Formats: sequence, structure tokens, C-alpha cells
Amino acid sequence: MLDLWYKNAIIYCIDVKTFMDANGDGIGDFIGLTEKVDYLSGLGVTCIWLMPFYPSPQKDNGYDVMDYYNVDPQLGTLGDFVEFTRRAEERGIRILVDLVVNHTSDRHPWFQAACQDKNSKYRDYYLWSKEKPPDLTEGIIFAGIQEATWTYHPQTEAYYAHRFYDHQADLNITNPEVRVEIQKIMGFWLALGVSGFRIDSAPYLIELRQADNLYERVDDPYVYLDELRDFLSWRRGDAILLAEANAPVTVLSEYFQGGDRVHMMFDFWGNQHLFLALAQQKAAPLVEALNELPAVTSTGQWANFIRNHDELSLDRLSSGQQDDIATALAPDRERMWVYDRGIRRRFAPMVQGDPRRLRLAYSLLLSLPGTPVINYGEELGMGDDLSLEERSPARTPMQWSNAPNGGFSPAPADRLVLPVISEGEYSYQHLNVNVQRRDPDSLLNWMERAIRLRKECPEFGWGTWQILETDRASVIAHRCQWRGGVAIAVHNLAAAACSVTLRLEKDVGRYAIDLFEDRPDEVIADPSHTIELAGYGYRWFRIGSDRAARSILV
Repeated sequence: MLDLWYKNAIIYCIDVKTFMDANGDGIGDFIGLTEKVDYLSGLGVTCIWLMPFYPSPQKDNGYDVMDYYNVDPQLGTLGDFVEFTRRAEERGIRILVDLVVNHTSDRHPWFQAACQDKNSKYRDYYLWSKEKPPDLTEGIIFAGIQEATWTYHPQTEAYYAHRFYDHQADLNITNPEVRVEIQKIMGFWLALGVSGFRIDSAPYLIELRQADNLYERVDDPYVYLDELRDFLSWRRGDAILLAEANAPVTVLSEYFQGGDRVHMMFDFWGNQHLFLALAQQKAAPLVEALNELPAVTSTGQWANFIRNHDELSLDRLSSGQQDDIATALAPDRERMWVYDRGIRRRFAPMVQGDPRRLRLAYSLLLSLPGTPVINYGEELGMGDDLSLEERSPARTPMQWSNAPNGGFSPAPADRLVLPVISEGEYSYQHLNVNVQRRDPDSLLNWMERAIRLRKECPEFGWGTWQILETDRASVIAHRCQWRGGVAIAVHNLAAAACSVTLRLEKDVGRYAIDLFEDRPDEVIADPSHTIELAGYGYRWFRIGSDRAARSILV
């Protein structure tokens, strides 16, 4: 029987270098992270996704890898990594790591060998063109920063492909030896206890660009994902692949392929329309997006998120829809936007730290069909530092206390990997773990409770779902059912309180048991059932019989 642990997981994303510094050099490390495993366990985290921690020149936040088989010395040793995974496993927490194999750093030994010797086997690990490629400036990812997707290398007298920065040379996925190397990388980290991989930039990993040294072309490049899945499943049956693929909704089903390719995918389509719905205070954009997503099999799953470590990409929306989001959430395009497509802010500042809107958004995150992914610091409502470049504003260090540097590091402030937010309402003096632990009304304490409720409602992760008809344009309601259990979540995206009528034909004669608030059970007397919602309010219900209602309240 397949172990589908990821269906009801709580995934928490961590950048090791900005989480906790144990040795005082200003950079977070695995020893510091290990010290905080109990904090994560108490929050309710069941899976940690680690951003790249491999040796790297750090020109792209570690995504420019120069050694796939080690830990960056600034972050610790392989022994520190293993001790961390052991401590996490003792607390029932699994580990996912980034699989960054679309490209390597130009300082990776493979690329160095490819440039020094045209006859080296590593030459064909990368994509080359002797002539100036016709698509030299097409498909640029970092608009305004990046100028081309091919760069001429004088030593080799050829152009090399790089879908991202010019210091990140694309690997040649058509080369069987490259694919064997990728499997070795996966096997290495699986042997050290990880439970799977987030596939970075999945669409570009399998992209077949024109080059002089392509091997056999395949009609369906998704077969390369099949190879990864086959290797993973034979090596460790409960390990998973989580794909990062901000692709058109029409091709998303290809990544699942009936449950035989990736196990999970980030729902970028839903995320972008969620922000449109929040900006317009209307449910329709999110409802339509959810209905447009392809159905997944019993082994597939969407990974839902509010914000991640990158920019909030809005490239799947029209310019008018982007304008609506800008007006409501990020009006200063020069400072708050990046790459002509996304917002470089954390979520809390977008809503001016309004606790009602924060709870509304994270209630949606935890209850929408799929598995929630929380970026470090979101449980506090951390802010951002717009003085930093590109995507760094939302990557500042974790704020633990009101000690210097927010308790992140004892190093002098000018030695920190990134500055801690030290001014304004989001400064570490006012917003940190210790302060919020002592405040029963804090976002941190609310998040712990909400995560516990989410775990008690496996219907949201496992069940079949349907959007419920309502009579309010601002309200989205959905019903999830699994193994006879029914959970319903209702969210009001508008500032005004309202009464909303839900169509609950399947549940007439049963009880709606409010899971967040101490309210009397509501009998669903007829198909049209009316409830009250506060402005930016949310309610979760378990649907049960009279006996079930009594037992849950004891």
C-alpha cells in the first residue's frame, strides 16, 4: 500500500542561512536549525522543505550549485545535516530538499572541465552552439536584470545556454550521463534520510532547446520526469517529487500523468487567482481557478501557498488583473515589483498587517483542497526590507526575540548574511517569536491552533471537494468529503460582515459543528442554510449526526 503521508502534511520552507546562527558568524547553520526543531514541532510542522544548502558562490541564493554532494561549509557539515535529520525524524518531521538540476554554477567542476577541454565528457553535460543562437534574447526570466539566455564563452569559442543568469549554465537533459548523475544525486540524499525532492524549475529542466550537441530527441520530454519517478520509487517507496512548475493550466495534468509522474505540484494558478480574489474582495476569481485545475488522482496532490521565497509571480494574469492587485496590495511598482511580473513583498505588509486579513488568508491556505506550504516567518506575519535588491526583501532572517539581530545571530549586524528588519512595525523589537508566544491573540498562537485543526480535518487534504453555491459575491465556500467525514470551510473576502446562505442539499438533517469558535451546533434544517460571517471572517464546520456533535464537544 502506498504511503500518502504528504496528503495531510504541514510543509514549512526554510533557508538554513537565514533561520538560526549557532556559531556566531552571521550566517544561519544546521546546528542552529537543529536547535529549533522543537519550535517547529510545537508549531505543528510535519515536513521541512530545505532551500539549497549545497556549496555555492551564492550569486543566486544558493541556486547556483557547485557541488551536489555536500553542505556549504558556512552552513555546517554532512554530519550536522545528518544530526538535523535524526532530530527531525524523532519528532515525526520529514525532510524535502531542493533538486536544482536545470543548471549548475559556472564554477561547478563539470562546467570548468567542459570549458578547459572540448574533448572532456563534461562538454556534453551542457548545451553549446558554435553559431549565434536565433533565440539569444528569447524567454528571459529576469527582465530588467538578465540580457540573454545564451552567453559566448571565448575560451571554448561557442555559446552556452542559460535559461536563468549567465553564471548558471544549463545542463543537457538529453545526455543519458547527465540523467544518471541526477539519479546519483537523488540516491545520495535519500541515503541520508530525506523523504523527497522539490524539483526546481521543472518546465525548464525538461525543456529541449536547440543546441549543437543534443542527443536523441524525444517526442514527449515529460518522460524525463518518468525516469526520476521510477528511480525514486524503486529506491524509496514513500519518497515524493514536488514540482515547481508555473506553467499554463492546460499542461499541468502532464506533470501528474495519472499519478505516475510527480506526486505534488505547487498551485501557481490558484495562488495568482487567490491574490486577485483578495484584491477584488470577490470569490469568483478563486472559484474559477479551482474549477479550471485538472483533476488529480488519489495519489496526486496540489501544494498550496500564500507566499514563497521568490517574487509573487502574476504572469498568468492579464495586465488589468495585475493592476487590480497592484492598486490593492502593492501600489509602488518601482519599489515593490520585480521582473515586470511580480511582487517582491511578504504578505503581511501587503495587507498592512491587518490581523483579520492575515487569518483569512491562512485559513484559506489550510483549508483549500491540497497540502499547505508555509514559508518561514509567515506564522509571525514578518515584514520585508525593500531597500534590498531583487527578491531579497522577503528573505530577511527569522526574528526570534528582541535580542540584538532578533536573536538570529550574536554576530555584529554588519556581518549578517542579510540585515534583520530593525525599524518600523515589523521590526524584530516588536515582532518576534518570544513576544507572540506570550500573546494569546497573536498570529503565532492562532497559527498553532489552526494547524492542529487542519490535522484533525483530513478531508481537506484527502477528500473529494466541491464549491458550494452561495448568495454573496464575496464569499467562497467549499465542502470536502472523505471516508464518510465531511468538512466545510466558508470565507468572506470582503471587509463588511454578512449573512450568507449556503446550498447544503447533501447535509440536510445533520449538524454543522463550528470548529474555530464556541458556538451552539447549527441544525441544517433545509437545503438553504444561512450563517453569519464577520468582515474578512472565516468558519470551518464538521458535519455530523447528533451523536457526533455531542462527542466532539465533550
